[in-house]
Amino acid sequence: MGRKFSVKNVCIVGAGPSGVAAAKYLLAEKAFERIDVYEQRSRVGGVWDYSPEQKTPDDLPVPSVTPHAGLAKPKWLQSGTRKALGGRVEEDSLFLSPLYDRLETNIPRTLMGYSDFDWPEDSQLFPKHETVTKYLEDYAADVKHLIHFNTQVLDISLAATEEDGQETWSVKTQKVQHNMKEDAKVQTYDAVVVANGHFAVPFIPQIKGMKEWAEKYPGAVSHSMYYQKPEDYKDLKTVIVGNGASGIDIAMQVMTACRHPLIQSQKSESFLLSDPSPKKQERPEIVEFIVQDKAVRFADDSIEKNIDSILFCTGYFYSFPFLNNLSPPLVTSGTHVENLYQHMVYRQHPTLCFPVLQQRVIPFPMSEAQSAVIARLWNNRISLPSEEDMKAWEDNLLKETNGGGRDFHLLKFPKDANYINEMYDWSMSAPHADTKGKRPPHWGEKEYWMREKFPEIKKAFQDRGEGRHQVTSLEELGFDFEKYKKDRLVEQKSLL
Repeated sequence: MGRKFSVKNVCIVGAGPSGVAAAKYLLAEKAFERIDVYEQRSRVGGVWDYSPEQKTPDDLPVPSVTPHAGLAKPKWLQSGTRKALGGRVEEDSLFLSPLYDRLETNIPRTLMGYSDFDWPEDSQLFPKHETVTKYLEDYAADVKHLIHFNTQVLDISLAATEEDGQETWSVKTQKVQHNMKEDAKVQTYDAVVVANGHFAVPFIPQIKGMKEWAEKYPGAVSHSMYYQKPEDYKDLKTVIVGNGASGIDIAMQVMTACRHPLIQSQKSESFLLSDPSPKKQERPEIVEFIVQDKAVRFADDSIEKNIDSILFCTGYFYSFPFLNNLSPPLVTSGTHVENLYQHMVYRQHPTLCFPVLQQRVIPFPMSEAQSAVIARLWNNRISLPSEEDMKAWEDNLLKETNGGGRDFHLLKFPKDANYINEMYDWSMSAPHADTKGKRPPHWGEKEYWMREKFPEIKKAFQDRGEGRHQVTSLEELGFDFEKYKKDRLVEQKSLL
Protein backbone atom coordinates (compact mmCIF):
# COMPACT_ATOMS: atom_id res chain seq x y z
CA MET A 1 0.00 0.00 0.00
CA GLY A 2 1.37 3.45 -0.93
CA ARG A 3 1.96 6.47 1.21
CA LYS A 4 -0.96 7.84 3.24
CA PHE A 5 -1.76 11.54 3.27
CA SER A 6 -3.41 13.71 5.89
CA VAL A 7 -4.52 16.64 3.73
CA LYS A 8 -7.21 18.96 5.01
CA ASN A 9 -6.12 22.40 3.79
CA VAL A 10 -5.09 22.98 0.18
CA CYS A 11 -3.53 26.01 -1.52
CA ILE A 12 -3.91 26.50 -5.28
CA VAL A 13 -1.65 29.02 -7.03
CA GLY A 14 -3.47 30.54 -9.99
CA ALA A 15 -7.10 30.83 -11.12
CA GLY A 16 -6.45 30.07 -14.76
CA PRO A 17 -7.88 27.04 -16.58
CA SER A 18 -5.84 24.51 -14.56
CA GLY A 19 -6.28 26.16 -11.17
CA VAL A 20 -10.04 26.41 -11.56
CA ALA A 21 -10.28 22.76 -12.65
CA ALA A 22 -8.20 21.72 -9.64
CA ALA A 23 -10.50 23.66 -7.32
CA LYS A 24 -13.56 21.92 -8.78
CA TYR A 25 -12.16 18.41 -8.45
CA LEU A 26 -10.83 19.01 -4.94
CA LEU A 27 -14.16 20.51 -3.85
CA ALA A 28 -16.08 17.57 -5.33
CA GLU A 29 -14.18 15.11 -3.11
CA LYS A 30 -15.87 16.68 -0.04
CA ALA A 31 -12.80 15.72 1.95
CA PHE A 32 -10.89 19.00 2.36
CA GLU A 33 -11.76 21.55 5.02
CA ARG A 34 -10.24 24.57 3.27
CA ILE A 35 -9.32 25.28 -0.33
CA ASP A 36 -7.76 28.67 -1.06
CA VAL A 37 -7.01 29.81 -4.60
CA TYR A 38 -4.59 32.73 -4.93
CA GLU A 39 -4.77 34.74 -8.14
CA GLN A 40 -2.59 37.81 -8.74
CA ARG A 41 -4.98 39.13 -11.40
CA SER A 42 -8.38 40.68 -10.75
CA ARG A 43 -10.40 37.93 -12.45
CA VAL A 44 -10.18 34.29 -13.51
CA GLY A 45 -8.59 33.15 -16.73
CA GLY A 46 -4.84 33.31 -16.22
CA VAL A 47 -3.23 33.98 -19.61
CA TRP A 48 -6.72 34.36 -21.08
CA ASP A 49 -7.21 37.54 -19.02
CA TYR A 50 -6.16 39.86 -21.84
CA SER A 51 -6.05 43.62 -21.81
CA PRO A 52 -5.61 45.80 -24.92
CA GLU A 53 -3.17 48.01 -23.03
CA GLN A 54 0.01 48.72 -25.00
CA LYS A 55 2.62 46.01 -24.52
CA THR A 56 6.09 47.47 -24.21
CA PRO A 57 9.08 45.13 -23.93
CA ASP A 58 11.01 47.59 -21.76
CA ASP A 59 12.36 44.89 -19.47
CA LEU A 60 12.88 42.14 -22.07
CA PRO A 61 16.50 40.96 -22.04
CA VAL A 62 17.96 40.09 -25.46
CA PRO A 63 18.90 37.29 -25.50
CA SER A 64 16.56 35.90 -22.81
CA VAL A 65 18.27 32.77 -21.53
CA THR A 66 17.38 32.33 -17.85
CA PRO A 67 14.17 31.10 -16.21
CA HIS A 68 14.99 32.97 -13.00
CA ALA A 69 13.26 36.25 -13.82
CA GLY A 70 11.65 36.90 -10.44
CA LEU A 71 8.02 37.56 -9.58
CA ALA A 72 5.77 39.09 -12.22
CA LYS A 73 5.34 42.85 -11.86
CA PRO A 74 2.00 44.46 -12.64
CA LYS A 75 1.31 47.53 -14.70
CA TRP A 76 -1.43 49.85 -13.58
CA LEU A 77 -4.39 51.19 -15.52
CA GLN A 78 -4.25 54.86 -16.30
CA SER A 79 -7.14 57.06 -15.19
CA GLY A 80 -10.12 56.77 -17.50
CA THR A 81 -9.21 53.25 -18.63
CA ARG A 82 -11.77 51.47 -16.46
CA LYS A 83 -14.74 52.24 -18.71
CA ALA A 84 -12.88 51.26 -21.86
CA LEU A 85 -12.06 47.86 -20.39
CA GLY A 86 -15.62 47.02 -19.46
CA GLY A 87 -15.98 47.88 -15.81
CA ARG A 88 -12.65 47.03 -14.26
CA VAL A 89 -12.10 48.74 -10.93
CA GLU A 90 -9.97 51.86 -10.57
CA GLU A 91 -6.25 51.21 -9.98
CA ASP A 92 -6.53 47.73 -11.42
CA SER A 93 -3.33 45.78 -11.83
CA LEU A 94 -2.53 44.32 -15.22
CA PHE A 95 -0.21 41.35 -15.59
CA LEU A 96 1.15 40.77 -19.07
CA SER A 97 -0.58 38.06 -21.11
CA PRO A 98 0.86 36.37 -24.22
CA LEU A 99 -2.49 36.81 -26.00
CA TYR A 100 -2.88 39.32 -28.80
CA ASP A 101 -5.71 41.39 -30.25
CA ARG A 102 -6.94 38.97 -32.94
CA LEU A 103 -6.00 35.65 -31.40
CA GLU A 104 -8.28 32.71 -32.11
CA THR A 105 -7.70 29.30 -30.58
CA ASN A 106 -5.80 26.69 -32.59
CA ILE A 107 -8.02 23.95 -31.13
CA PRO A 108 -11.66 23.45 -32.18
CA ARG A 109 -14.01 24.07 -29.28
CA THR A 110 -15.56 20.62 -29.73
CA LEU A 111 -12.24 19.24 -28.45
CA MET A 112 -10.94 22.14 -26.36
CA GLY A 113 -13.63 22.52 -23.73
CA TYR A 114 -14.15 21.00 -20.31
CA SER A 115 -15.94 17.65 -20.37
CA ASP A 116 -19.02 18.87 -18.46
CA PHE A 117 -19.33 22.46 -19.66
CA ASP A 118 -20.59 23.44 -23.10
CA TRP A 119 -19.61 26.46 -25.16
CA PRO A 120 -22.30 28.88 -26.32
CA GLU A 121 -23.87 27.32 -29.42
CA ASP A 122 -23.16 30.37 -31.57
CA SER A 123 -19.41 30.39 -30.76
CA GLN A 124 -17.23 30.10 -33.83
CA LEU A 125 -15.49 26.73 -34.15
CA PHE A 126 -12.11 28.17 -33.17
CA PRO A 127 -13.20 30.72 -30.58
CA LYS A 128 -11.85 34.25 -30.23
CA HIS A 129 -9.94 34.92 -27.05
CA GLU A 130 -12.82 37.02 -25.68
CA THR A 131 -15.11 33.99 -25.97
CA VAL A 132 -12.62 31.80 -24.09
CA THR A 133 -12.32 34.36 -21.29
CA LYS A 134 -16.11 34.45 -20.84
CA TYR A 135 -16.26 30.63 -21.01
CA LEU A 136 -13.69 30.38 -18.20
CA GLU A 137 -15.50 32.96 -16.08
CA ASP A 138 -18.74 31.00 -16.43
CA TYR A 139 -16.99 27.68 -15.71
CA ALA A 140 -15.47 29.13 -12.53
CA ALA A 141 -18.74 30.48 -11.13
CA ASP A 142 -19.26 27.71 -8.57
CA VAL A 143 -15.72 27.97 -7.13
CA LYS A 144 -15.33 31.75 -7.29
CA HIS A 145 -15.92 31.98 -3.54
CA LEU A 146 -12.64 30.11 -3.03
CA ILE A 147 -10.55 32.61 -5.00
CA HIS A 148 -8.51 35.43 -3.45
CA PHE A 149 -8.07 37.89 -6.31
CA ASN A 150 -5.31 40.51 -6.53
CA THR A 151 -3.17 38.33 -4.29
CA GLN A 152 0.34 37.34 -5.31
CA VAL A 153 2.15 34.32 -3.92
CA LEU A 154 5.62 35.46 -2.84
CA ASP A 155 7.07 32.25 -1.44
CA ILE A 156 6.24 28.61 -0.82
CA SER A 157 8.49 26.48 1.36
CA LEU A 158 8.32 23.36 3.46
CA ALA A 159 7.17 24.39 6.91
CA ALA A 160 7.60 21.15 8.80
CA THR A 161 7.57 17.40 8.60
CA GLU A 162 5.56 15.80 11.37
CA GLU A 163 6.56 12.67 13.26
CA ASP A 164 4.19 10.61 11.16
CA GLY A 165 5.87 11.88 7.99
CA GLN A 166 3.16 14.36 7.05
CA GLU A 167 4.40 17.61 5.57
CA THR A 168 3.08 21.13 5.78
CA TRP A 169 3.77 24.08 3.51
CA SER A 170 4.30 27.71 4.41
CA VAL A 171 2.69 30.03 1.84
CA LYS A 172 3.50 33.74 1.88
CA THR A 173 1.11 36.04 0.00
CA GLN A 174 0.60 39.75 -0.46
CA LYS A 175 -2.21 41.88 -1.87
CA VAL A 176 -1.34 43.47 -5.19
CA GLN A 177 -1.67 47.19 -4.54
CA HIS A 178 -0.23 50.21 -6.29
CA ASN A 179 0.65 52.67 -3.57
CA MET A 180 -0.20 51.32 -0.12
CA LYS A 181 1.35 47.89 0.38
CA GLU A 182 -0.21 45.56 2.92
CA ASP A 183 2.05 43.37 5.01
CA ALA A 184 2.64 39.91 3.62
CA LYS A 185 0.64 37.09 5.20
CA VAL A 186 1.89 33.59 5.92
CA GLN A 187 -0.45 30.60 6.15
CA THR A 188 0.17 26.90 6.49
CA TYR A 189 -1.28 24.26 4.16
CA ASP A 190 -1.10 20.50 3.95
CA ALA A 191 -0.80 20.47 0.16
CA VAL A 192 -0.23 22.85 -2.74
CA VAL A 193 -1.31 22.82 -6.39
CA VAL A 194 0.92 25.04 -8.52
CA ALA A 195 -1.13 26.18 -11.53
CA ASN A 196 0.64 29.42 -12.42
CA GLY A 197 1.10 28.46 -16.08
CA HIS A 198 4.27 28.51 -18.14
CA PHE A 199 3.88 31.51 -20.44
CA ALA A 200 5.51 34.26 -18.38
CA VAL A 201 9.27 34.13 -19.01
CA PRO A 202 10.13 34.42 -22.72
CA PHE A 203 12.92 32.36 -24.25
CA ILE A 204 15.10 34.09 -26.86
CA PRO A 205 18.14 31.96 -27.73
CA GLN A 206 21.71 33.20 -27.63
CA ILE A 207 22.89 33.78 -31.20
CA LYS A 208 26.24 35.17 -32.31
CA GLY A 209 26.17 38.98 -32.47
CA MET A 210 22.60 39.30 -31.14
CA LYS A 211 23.34 41.36 -28.03
CA GLU A 212 25.34 43.99 -29.93
CA TRP A 213 22.73 44.07 -32.72
CA ALA A 214 19.88 44.62 -30.26
CA GLU A 215 21.79 47.38 -28.49
CA LYS A 216 22.53 49.11 -31.80
CA TYR A 217 18.91 48.86 -32.96
CA PRO A 218 16.76 49.14 -29.80
CA GLY A 219 13.25 47.73 -30.12
CA ALA A 220 14.02 45.82 -33.30
CA VAL A 221 14.16 42.44 -31.51
CA SER A 222 11.08 41.30 -29.60
CA HIS A 223 9.16 38.20 -28.52
CA SER A 224 5.65 36.99 -29.33
CA MET A 225 4.65 37.77 -25.73
CA TYR A 226 4.71 41.45 -26.75
CA TYR A 227 2.95 41.06 -30.11
CA GLN A 228 -0.43 42.80 -30.39
CA LYS A 229 -1.55 43.52 -33.95
CA PRO A 230 -0.27 43.35 -37.55
CA GLU A 231 -0.56 47.12 -38.07
CA ASP A 232 2.47 47.55 -35.79
CA TYR A 233 4.52 45.98 -38.63
CA LYS A 234 3.15 48.10 -41.47
CA ASP A 235 5.71 48.32 -44.30
CA LEU A 236 8.47 46.90 -42.08
CA LYS A 237 10.91 44.27 -43.33
CA THR A 238 10.12 41.55 -40.80
CA VAL A 239 11.59 38.22 -39.72
CA ILE A 240 9.53 35.85 -37.58
CA VAL A 241 11.52 33.16 -35.80
CA GLY A 242 9.65 29.94 -35.00
CA ASN A 243 6.76 28.03 -36.52
CA GLY A 244 4.76 26.71 -33.61
CA ALA A 245 1.13 27.70 -33.09
CA SER A 246 1.95 31.34 -32.31
CA GLY A 247 4.59 31.60 -35.02
CA ILE A 248 2.25 30.35 -37.75
CA ASP A 249 -0.70 32.46 -36.61
CA ILE A 250 1.28 35.65 -36.08
CA ALA A 251 3.03 35.19 -39.43
CA MET A 252 -0.33 34.99 -41.20
CA GLN A 253 -1.41 38.21 -39.50
CA VAL A 254 1.83 40.17 -39.98
CA MET A 255 1.93 39.13 -43.65
CA THR A 256 -1.12 41.35 -44.25
CA ALA A 257 0.77 44.49 -43.24
CA CYS A 258 4.55 44.08 -43.42
CA ARG A 259 6.83 44.61 -46.40
CA HIS A 260 6.82 41.50 -48.58
CA PRO A 261 8.06 38.91 -48.44
CA LEU A 262 7.74 38.16 -44.74
CA ILE A 263 10.68 35.97 -43.75
CA GLN A 264 9.94 33.03 -41.45
CA SER A 265 12.96 31.34 -39.90
CA GLN A 266 12.46 27.79 -38.68
CA LYS A 267 14.47 24.79 -37.49
CA SER A 268 11.99 22.12 -38.52
CA GLU A 269 8.59 21.66 -40.12
CA SER A 270 5.55 22.87 -38.22
CA PHE A 271 2.92 20.50 -36.83
CA LEU A 272 0.34 22.93 -38.23
CA LEU A 273 -0.51 23.23 -41.91
CA SER A 274 -0.09 26.36 -44.02
CA ASP A 275 -0.01 26.99 -47.75
CA PRO A 276 3.06 28.43 -49.51
CA SER A 277 2.62 32.10 -50.31
CA PRO A 278 4.51 34.55 -52.52
CA LYS A 279 4.16 36.93 -49.58
CA LYS A 280 6.24 34.66 -47.31
CA GLN A 281 9.72 33.23 -47.62
CA GLU A 282 10.88 30.34 -45.42
CA ARG A 283 14.47 30.28 -44.22
CA PRO A 284 16.47 28.05 -41.86
CA GLU A 285 17.51 29.19 -38.40
CA ILE A 286 19.44 32.41 -37.83
CA VAL A 287 23.09 31.71 -36.98
CA GLU A 288 24.48 35.26 -36.79
CA PHE A 289 23.39 38.86 -36.30
CA ILE A 290 25.50 41.32 -38.32
CA VAL A 291 25.40 44.88 -36.98
CA GLN A 292 26.66 46.34 -40.25
CA ASP A 293 23.78 46.66 -42.71
CA LYS A 294 21.30 45.65 -39.96
CA ALA A 295 21.56 42.07 -41.27
CA VAL A 296 21.26 38.43 -40.21
CA ARG A 297 22.89 35.31 -41.59
CA PHE A 298 20.89 32.06 -41.87
CA ALA A 299 22.12 28.47 -41.59
CA ASP A 300 22.20 28.15 -45.40
CA ASP A 301 24.69 31.07 -45.40
CA SER A 302 22.21 33.45 -47.01
CA ILE A 303 22.11 37.01 -45.64
CA GLU A 304 19.22 39.45 -45.31
CA LYS A 305 20.04 43.15 -44.87
CA ASN A 306 18.14 46.19 -43.65
CA ILE A 307 15.79 44.28 -41.35
CA ASP A 308 13.35 46.44 -39.40
CA SER A 309 11.92 43.92 -36.97
CA ILE A 310 12.70 40.40 -35.70
CA LEU A 311 9.99 38.69 -33.67
CA PHE A 312 10.93 35.54 -31.78
CA CYS A 313 8.07 33.04 -31.40
CA THR A 314 10.34 30.64 -29.55
CA GLY A 315 8.37 29.76 -26.46
CA TYR A 316 8.91 30.20 -22.75
CA PHE A 317 10.86 28.91 -19.79
CA TYR A 318 9.29 26.97 -16.94
CA SER A 319 9.59 29.26 -13.94
CA PHE A 320 8.34 29.18 -10.35
CA PRO A 321 9.75 32.34 -8.73
CA PHE A 322 8.02 31.54 -5.43
CA LEU A 323 9.62 28.07 -5.15
CA ASN A 324 13.31 28.85 -4.81
CA ASN A 325 14.17 26.92 -1.68
CA LEU A 326 13.26 23.35 -2.57
CA SER A 327 15.82 20.56 -2.62
CA PRO A 328 16.16 18.92 -5.04
CA PRO A 329 15.24 21.86 -7.31
CA LEU A 330 12.34 21.87 -9.73
CA VAL A 331 13.95 24.13 -12.31
CA THR A 332 17.60 24.46 -13.34
CA SER A 333 17.80 25.20 -17.08
CA GLY A 334 14.09 26.05 -17.36
CA THR A 335 13.56 23.77 -20.36
CA HIS A 336 11.55 21.34 -18.22
CA VAL A 337 10.51 20.70 -14.63
CA GLU A 338 12.63 18.16 -12.77
CA ASN A 339 11.96 15.54 -10.11
CA LEU A 340 8.35 14.94 -11.12
CA TYR A 341 6.31 11.78 -11.57
CA GLN A 342 3.91 11.73 -14.52
CA HIS A 343 4.77 15.39 -15.31
CA MET A 344 2.80 16.30 -12.20
CA VAL A 345 3.78 15.02 -8.72
CA TYR A 346 6.93 16.33 -6.98
CA ARG A 347 8.51 13.02 -6.20
CA GLN A 348 10.25 13.88 -2.93
CA HIS A 349 7.26 15.78 -1.54
CA PRO A 350 4.08 14.55 -3.27
CA THR A 351 1.83 17.08 -1.51
CA LEU A 352 3.13 19.48 -4.18
CA CYS A 353 1.63 18.99 -7.65
CA PHE A 354 1.85 20.77 -11.02
CA PRO A 355 -1.01 20.28 -13.50
CA VAL A 356 -0.61 20.78 -17.27
CA LEU A 357 3.09 21.30 -17.70
CA GLN A 358 2.93 19.35 -20.94
CA GLN A 359 3.31 20.90 -24.38
CA ARG A 360 1.22 20.21 -27.52
CA VAL A 361 -1.71 19.00 -25.44
CA ILE A 362 -5.37 19.98 -25.13
CA PRO A 363 -5.06 21.84 -21.82
CA PHE A 364 -8.61 22.03 -20.45
CA PRO A 365 -9.39 18.28 -20.49
CA MET A 366 -5.78 17.59 -19.48
CA SER A 367 -6.28 19.76 -16.38
CA GLU A 368 -9.41 17.76 -15.51
CA ALA A 369 -7.66 14.42 -15.92
CA GLN A 370 -4.77 15.44 -13.69
CA SER A 371 -6.96 17.22 -11.13
CA ALA A 372 -9.00 14.06 -10.65
CA VAL A 373 -5.80 12.17 -9.83
CA ILE A 374 -4.57 14.86 -7.45
CA ALA A 375 -7.88 15.05 -5.56
CA ARG A 376 -8.23 11.28 -5.14
CA LEU A 377 -4.53 10.88 -4.29
CA TRP A 378 -4.65 13.38 -1.42
CA ASN A 379 -7.91 11.83 -0.26
CA ASN A 380 -6.16 8.42 -0.08
CA ARG A 381 -8.52 6.83 -2.61
CA ILE A 382 -5.66 6.03 -4.98
CA SER A 383 -1.95 5.71 -4.25
CA LEU A 384 1.45 6.44 -5.72
CA PRO A 385 4.03 3.83 -6.66
CA SER A 386 7.24 3.66 -4.64
CA GLU A 387 9.70 6.55 -4.88
CA GLU A 388 12.07 4.20 -6.71
CA ASP A 389 9.44 3.44 -9.34
CA MET A 390 8.60 7.13 -9.70
CA LYS A 391 12.27 7.95 -10.24
CA ALA A 392 12.53 5.15 -12.79
CA TRP A 393 9.64 6.74 -14.72
CA GLU A 394 11.52 10.05 -14.89
CA ASP A 395 14.82 8.37 -15.76
CA ASN A 396 13.20 6.46 -18.62
CA LEU A 397 11.67 9.65 -20.01
CA LEU A 398 15.02 11.42 -19.77
CA LYS A 399 16.54 8.63 -21.87
CA GLU A 400 13.70 8.79 -24.41
CA THR A 401 14.13 12.56 -24.78
CA ASN A 402 17.94 12.57 -24.91
CA GLY A 403 18.41 14.09 -21.50
CA GLY A 404 15.18 16.03 -21.28
CA GLY A 405 15.36 19.58 -22.54
CA ARG A 406 12.41 21.09 -24.38
CA ASP A 407 11.14 17.69 -25.52
CA PHE A 408 10.69 16.35 -21.99
CA HIS A 409 7.09 17.58 -21.55
CA LEU A 410 6.24 17.31 -25.25
CA LEU A 411 3.34 14.90 -25.82
CA LYS A 412 2.78 14.59 -29.55
CA PHE A 413 -0.42 12.85 -30.61
CA PRO A 414 -1.37 10.15 -29.70
CA LYS A 415 0.70 10.39 -26.52
CA ASP A 416 -1.42 13.27 -25.22
CA ALA A 417 -4.69 11.42 -25.79
CA ASN A 418 -3.32 8.23 -24.25
CA TYR A 419 -2.14 10.19 -21.21
CA ILE A 420 -5.62 11.63 -20.61
CA ASN A 421 -7.05 8.12 -20.63
CA GLU A 422 -4.27 6.80 -18.39
CA MET A 423 -5.10 9.50 -15.84
CA TYR A 424 -8.78 8.57 -16.19
CA ASP A 425 -8.00 4.92 -15.48
CA TRP A 426 -5.84 5.82 -12.49
CA SER A 427 -8.37 8.18 -10.91
CA MET A 428 -11.32 5.88 -11.63
CA SER A 429 -9.58 2.97 -9.91
CA ALA A 430 -10.58 4.71 -6.65
CA PRO A 431 -13.29 3.10 -4.53
CA HIS A 432 -16.79 4.37 -5.36
CA ALA A 433 -15.33 6.29 -8.32
CA ASP A 434 -18.70 6.42 -10.09
CA THR A 435 -20.54 7.96 -7.16
CA LYS A 436 -17.94 9.97 -5.24
CA GLY A 437 -16.08 12.96 -6.56
CA LYS A 438 -16.05 14.42 -10.04
CA ARG A 439 -15.72 12.21 -13.10
CA PRO A 440 -12.86 13.21 -15.43
CA PRO A 441 -12.95 13.00 -19.23
CA HIS A 442 -12.23 9.83 -21.13
CA TRP A 443 -11.41 10.10 -24.82
CA GLY A 444 -13.10 7.79 -27.25
CA GLU A 445 -12.78 7.30 -30.99
CA LYS A 446 -14.30 10.67 -31.85
CA GLU A 447 -11.91 12.64 -29.63
CA TYR A 448 -8.92 10.75 -31.08
CA TRP A 449 -10.21 11.50 -34.59
CA MET A 450 -10.66 15.22 -33.84
CA ARG A 451 -7.23 15.41 -32.18
CA GLU A 452 -5.52 13.82 -35.15
CA LYS A 453 -7.41 15.95 -37.66
CA PHE A 454 -7.29 19.32 -35.94
CA PRO A 455 -4.34 20.75 -37.95
CA GLU A 456 -6.36 20.02 -41.10
CA ILE A 457 -9.50 21.41 -39.50
CA LYS A 458 -7.68 24.61 -38.49
CA LYS A 459 -6.35 25.08 -42.03
CA ALA A 460 -9.82 24.58 -43.55
CA PHE A 461 -11.14 27.12 -41.05
CA GLN A 462 -8.45 29.68 -41.93
CA ASP A 463 -9.04 29.13 -45.65
CA ARG A 464 -12.56 30.53 -45.19
CA GLY A 465 -11.07 33.98 -44.58
CA GLU A 466 -13.57 36.34 -43.00
CA GLY A 467 -16.27 33.74 -43.57
CA ARG A 468 -14.70 31.61 -40.83
CA HIS A 469 -16.43 33.71 -38.18
CA GLN A 470 -19.76 32.11 -39.17
CA VAL A 471 -18.43 28.53 -38.93
CA THR A 472 -19.63 26.85 -35.74
CA SER A 473 -19.26 23.13 -36.48
CA LEU A 474 -16.83 20.60 -37.93
CA GLU A 475 -19.39 19.47 -40.45
CA GLU A 476 -19.51 22.91 -42.08
CA LEU A 477 -15.85 22.41 -42.97
CA GLY A 478 -16.41 18.90 -44.34
CA PHE A 479 -15.26 16.97 -41.26
CA ASP A 480 -18.05 14.53 -40.37
CA PHE A 481 -17.18 11.85 -37.83
CA GLU A 482 -20.20 9.65 -38.59
CA LYS A 483 -19.37 9.73 -42.29
CA TYR A 484 -15.74 8.93 -41.46
CA LYS A 485 -16.83 5.86 -39.49
CA LYS A 486 -19.09 4.63 -42.29
CA ASP A 487 -16.42 5.16 -44.93
CA ARG A 488 -13.84 3.35 -42.83
CA LEU A 489 -16.21 0.40 -42.30
CA VAL A 490 -16.78 0.14 -46.07
CA GLU A 491 -13.05 0.24 -46.65
CA GLN A 492 -12.41 -2.47 -44.06
CA LYS A 493 -15.06 -4.73 -45.64
CA SER A 494 -13.53 -4.25 -49.06
CA LEU A 495 -10.21 -5.57 -47.76
CA LEU A 496 -11.76 -8.80 -46.48
